[in-house]
Amino acid sequence: MNEIPSNYKFKTPIYIRFSDLDGFGHVNNAVYLTYFEIARTNYWKQIIEWDWKETNIILGRSEINYLKPLKLYDQIFCYVRTSRIGNSSFDIDYIITKIEENGHEVICTTGQTVCIHYDYKAYKSIPIPEVEQKKMMGFEGFKPRG
Repeated sequence: MNEIPSNYKFKTPIYIRFSDLDGFGHVNNAVYLTYFEIARTNYWKQIIEWDWKETNIILGRSEINYLKPLKLYDQIFCYVRTSRIGNSSFDIDYIITKIEENGHEVICTTGQTVCIHYDYKAYKSIPIPEVEQKKMMGFEGFKPRG
Protein backbone atom coordinates (compact mmCIF):
# COMPACT_ATOMS: atom_id res chain seq x y z
CA MET A 1 0.00 0.00 0.00
CA ASN A 2 1.63 3.25 -1.14
CA GLU A 3 -1.36 5.59 -1.33
CA ILE A 4 -3.84 6.49 1.37
CA PRO A 5 -7.15 4.82 0.45
CA SER A 6 -9.97 7.26 -0.28
CA ASN A 7 -12.13 5.73 2.46
CA TYR A 8 -9.94 7.37 5.14
CA LYS A 9 -11.75 10.66 5.67
CA PHE A 10 -10.18 11.74 8.99
CA LYS A 11 -6.56 12.90 9.35
CA THR A 12 -4.89 14.35 12.44
CA PRO A 13 -1.31 15.51 13.12
CA ILE A 14 0.81 13.65 15.65
CA TYR A 15 3.80 15.27 17.33
CA ILE A 16 6.86 13.17 18.10
CA ARG A 17 8.37 13.83 21.54
CA PHE A 18 11.98 13.19 22.44
CA SER A 19 10.76 10.69 25.06
CA ASP A 20 9.12 8.65 22.24
CA LEU A 21 12.53 7.61 20.91
CA ASP A 22 14.49 4.44 21.57
CA GLY A 23 18.27 4.19 21.89
CA PHE A 24 18.65 4.14 18.11
CA GLY A 25 16.81 7.42 17.57
CA HIS A 26 13.63 5.82 16.21
CA VAL A 27 10.15 6.02 17.67
CA ASN A 28 9.87 3.09 20.09
CA ASN A 29 7.51 0.36 18.89
CA ALA A 30 5.25 0.64 21.98
CA VAL A 31 4.67 4.37 21.37
CA TYR A 32 2.69 3.65 18.20
CA LEU A 33 -0.23 2.52 20.37
CA THR A 34 -0.14 5.96 22.02
CA TYR A 35 -0.20 7.58 18.57
CA PHE A 36 -3.24 5.45 17.68
CA GLU A 37 -4.88 6.49 20.95
CA ILE A 38 -4.28 10.19 20.24
CA ALA A 39 -5.68 9.82 16.72
CA ARG A 40 -8.80 7.88 17.68
CA THR A 41 -9.49 10.24 20.58
CA ASN A 42 -9.35 13.19 18.16
CA TYR A 43 -11.61 11.27 15.75
CA TRP A 44 -14.13 10.49 18.50
CA LYS A 45 -14.09 14.04 19.82
CA GLN A 46 -14.29 15.86 16.47
CA ILE A 47 -16.42 13.48 14.39
CA ILE A 48 -18.39 11.12 16.64
CA GLU A 49 -18.75 13.44 19.66
CA TRP A 50 -18.84 10.60 22.21
CA ASP A 51 -20.65 11.34 25.45
CA TRP A 52 -17.87 10.21 27.82
CA LYS A 53 -20.18 10.45 30.83
CA GLU A 54 -22.27 7.64 29.34
CA THR A 55 -19.73 5.83 27.19
CA ASN A 56 -16.75 3.68 28.19
CA ILE A 57 -14.52 2.10 25.57
CA ILE A 58 -11.88 -0.56 26.18
CA LEU A 59 -9.54 -2.20 23.69
CA GLY A 60 -10.00 -5.86 22.93
CA ARG A 61 -7.13 -6.21 20.47
CA SER A 62 -4.39 -4.13 18.84
CA GLU A 63 -2.39 -4.82 15.69
CA ILE A 64 0.52 -2.80 14.31
CA ASN A 65 2.40 -3.19 11.03
CA TYR A 66 5.73 -1.33 11.04
CA LEU A 67 6.72 -0.37 7.50
CA LYS A 68 9.18 2.55 7.86
CA PRO A 69 10.82 4.01 10.97
CA LEU A 70 9.90 7.41 12.38
CA LYS A 71 12.45 9.86 13.80
CA LEU A 72 12.27 12.90 16.04
CA TYR A 73 11.78 15.66 13.49
CA ASP A 74 9.50 13.77 11.11
CA GLN A 75 6.21 15.52 10.35
CA ILE A 76 3.63 12.77 10.82
CA PHE A 77 -0.12 12.33 10.51
CA CYS A 78 -2.52 9.57 11.42
CA TYR A 79 -5.51 8.66 9.28
CA VAL A 80 -8.39 6.99 11.13
CA ARG A 81 -11.54 5.19 10.07
CA THR A 82 -14.14 2.89 11.56
CA SER A 83 -14.09 -0.21 9.36
CA ARG A 84 -16.60 -2.45 11.17
CA ILE A 85 -19.45 -1.82 13.56
CA GLY A 86 -20.94 -4.68 15.53
CA ASN A 87 -23.42 -4.72 18.40
CA SER A 88 -20.97 -3.85 21.19
CA SER A 89 -17.62 -3.68 19.37
CA PHE A 90 -16.16 -1.92 16.37
CA ASP A 91 -12.85 -1.84 14.51
CA ILE A 92 -10.73 1.26 14.04
CA ASP A 93 -8.09 1.27 11.28
CA TYR A 94 -5.04 3.54 11.26
CA ILE A 95 -2.43 4.71 8.77
CA ILE A 96 0.53 6.75 10.03
CA THR A 97 2.32 8.77 7.36
CA LYS A 98 5.27 11.12 7.25
CA ILE A 99 6.13 13.93 4.88
CA GLU A 100 9.34 13.22 3.00
CA GLU A 101 11.86 15.88 1.92
CA ASN A 102 10.26 15.99 -1.54
CA GLY A 103 6.92 16.87 0.08
CA HIS A 104 5.29 13.52 -0.63
CA GLU A 105 3.37 11.71 2.07
CA VAL A 106 4.58 8.16 2.62
CA ILE A 107 2.91 5.40 4.65
CA CYS A 108 5.05 4.29 7.61
CA THR A 109 2.67 2.27 9.78
CA THR A 110 -0.74 0.62 9.58
CA GLY A 111 -2.79 -0.82 12.38
CA GLN A 112 -6.14 -1.75 13.80
CA THR A 113 -7.79 -1.86 17.19
CA VAL A 114 -10.95 -3.62 18.24
CA CYS A 115 -12.88 -1.26 20.53
CA ILE A 116 -15.56 -2.49 22.91
CA HIS A 117 -18.32 -0.45 24.53
CA TYR A 118 -18.03 -1.54 28.15
CA ASP A 119 -19.97 -1.32 31.40
CA TYR A 120 -17.42 -1.08 34.24
CA LYS A 121 -20.05 -1.66 36.92
CA ALA A 122 -21.33 -4.90 35.37
CA TYR A 123 -17.91 -5.92 33.96
CA LYS A 124 -19.29 -6.74 30.53
CA SER A 125 -19.65 -5.39 27.02
CA ILE A 126 -22.85 -3.52 26.20
CA PRO A 127 -24.43 -2.29 22.96
CA ILE A 128 -22.90 0.78 21.31
CA PRO A 129 -25.16 3.80 21.92
CA GLU A 130 -27.41 4.46 18.94
CA VAL A 131 -26.39 8.11 18.56
CA GLU A 132 -22.66 7.34 18.33
CA GLN A 133 -23.30 4.29 16.16
CA LYS A 134 -25.28 6.41 13.67
CA LYS A 135 -22.56 9.08 13.61
CA MET A 136 -19.89 6.48 12.83
CA MET A 137 -22.05 4.92 10.14
CA GLY A 138 -22.94 8.27 8.60
CA PHE A 139 -19.39 9.63 8.58
CA GLU A 140 -17.92 6.41 7.19
CA GLY A 141 -20.73 5.90 4.66
CA PHE A 142 -22.05 2.61 6.04
CA LYS A 143 -25.49 1.55 4.94
CA PRO A 144 -28.13 1.54 7.71
CA ARG A 145 -28.87 -1.82 9.27
CA GLY A 146 -32.09 -3.61 8.80
